[in-house]
Amino acid sequence: MARRADERPPYEQMAADLRARIMAGDFAPGTQLPSTAYLVDEFGVSNTTVQKALAVLKGEGYLTSRQGKGVFVRERQPFRVEADTYFEPTPGGYSYELLEVAEVPSPTEVARALDLEAGDPAQMRRRLLRHGGRPVEVDWSYYPLELARGTDLAGQRRIRGGAPRVLEELGSPQRHHVDAVTARMPTTEEAELLSLPNVPVIRQFRVVYTDGDRPVEVSILIKGSHLYELQYHQT
Repeated sequence: MARRADERPPYEQMAADLRARIMAGDFAPGTQLPSTAYLVDEFGVSNTTVQKALAVLKGEGYLTSRQGKGVFVRERQPFRVEADTYFEPTPGGYSYELLEVAEVPSPTEVARALDLEAGDPAQMRRRLLRHGGRPVEVDWSYYPLELARGTDLAGQRRIRGGAPRVLEELGSPQRHHVDAVTARMPTTEEAELLSLPNVPVIRQFRVVYTDGDRPVEVSILIKGSHLYELQYHQT
């Protein structure tokens, strides 16, 4: 079978190549990129194409311009998400902003995961995670209404000790969870909340289970892909 040709515009192809080399360490943080003339010759493209490719990578946070000096690889320290642990903010500069708490019709995939009928009401909490004041994640958490109604899960304020503490007190402690991780382009709401450049997001669809493999929480966590890396440990 013939290999499908790359149909992206030349500047996107060039940006993808440079991005891969930066991520691989070929261009270390603080390194000056080759001159425009060099890149024109290396990639066989026009000056305009080079500038458009560099603009993409600047927007994604990979490159920065220094007036009178050139284009340099930015220092980037991605946030590491331990995929086999329950990701909660730590004191190291993280803070949560509670955006919304409401009873809502459960989306189809959420209802399926919680053993509800599509459209059945669920308790929803929407939050924005910041690091050093910068928005880095937005998440939606859903709980069966019969479990959450009248508890702190339905309260219009942050929960001291988090949802795990409430679930423990309700006799439904978190025993394990299953993550489905995908990547896609952000919705307008996600792009605006997270101040994203033109990059995909990492989407974690997490189902939390209590005793007897009963689902008690579904969380949808959205993160800018340019800020995070996922780590998996095999034991």
